[in-house]
Amino acid sequence: MAHRLATEYVNAIMQMTDVQMTQFLQSTIASQINFRVKVMEGGGQEIVLEDESGEEVHMPFELRGDGLYVCELSCRVITPHLTNAVRRIFTAFKGSGKVNRIYRGFIMSYDYLGGAVRRITQLSEDGCSLVYEYKDTAGELQRLYNSNETEKEIESIHRNINDLLDQRIAAVAVSDIGNIDEQLRKYNQRLFVLEA
Repeated sequence: MAHRLATEYVNAIMQMTDVQMTQFLQSTIASQINFRVKVMEGGGQEIVLEDESGEEVHMPFELRGDGLYVCELSCRVITPHLTNAVRRIFTAFKGSGKVNRIYRGFIMSYDYLGGAVRRITQLSEDGCSLVYEYKDTAGELQRLYNSNETEKEIESIHRNINDLLDQRIAAVAVSDIGNIDEQLRKYNQRLFVLEA
C-alpha cells in the first residue's frame, strides 16, 4: 500500500455561519487537536490547528457582509493526525476546491464541491488518468422525465402531417402527390421513433 507523503489544499474554500463557527469551535473535531483562535480586524477569525509535532495549519476566516465566515485555504499538511483533522473540517463544512494527496511517484487529485468528491484524477510522470467522476444519473433521469421536448416535437409533426394531407387533397399533379407521400413517410417513421 502506498504511503502518503503529504496532503495539499489548493484554493480550497469553506464557509460557515456564525452558529456553525461556534459549533465548530466546540466540536469533537477541534477538541482532538490543539487549536487557538485569533480575532482579526473586521470580525474575522484565524484558527490555527497545531499537531504535537509542531506542524501548524492557519485557517483564516474572513467575515463577509452576508454574515458568512469564508476561509480560502492553500496549504500543505504532512502529519497524519493534522491531515485527518483538516480533512474532517473540510468535509463537515462542505468545502470546495482541489485536494492533492501526494505519494511517492504519483499524486491523487480530488476535486470537491460542497464537501463531496466530484472527480479523482491520478497524476504521474506518465500523464494524467481519470479515476472517478461524479455523474448525477438520478438527476439526469429526472430532467429527462420532466422534459417535454418530445411531446412538442410530436405535436409539431402532427401539424405538419395535417398540412401535408390538406396539400395532398388539393394536389393535381402526380409528382406533387409523390413528394407529399415521401414527406409523410418520413414523418411517420419519426413519429414511430418518438412514440416508442
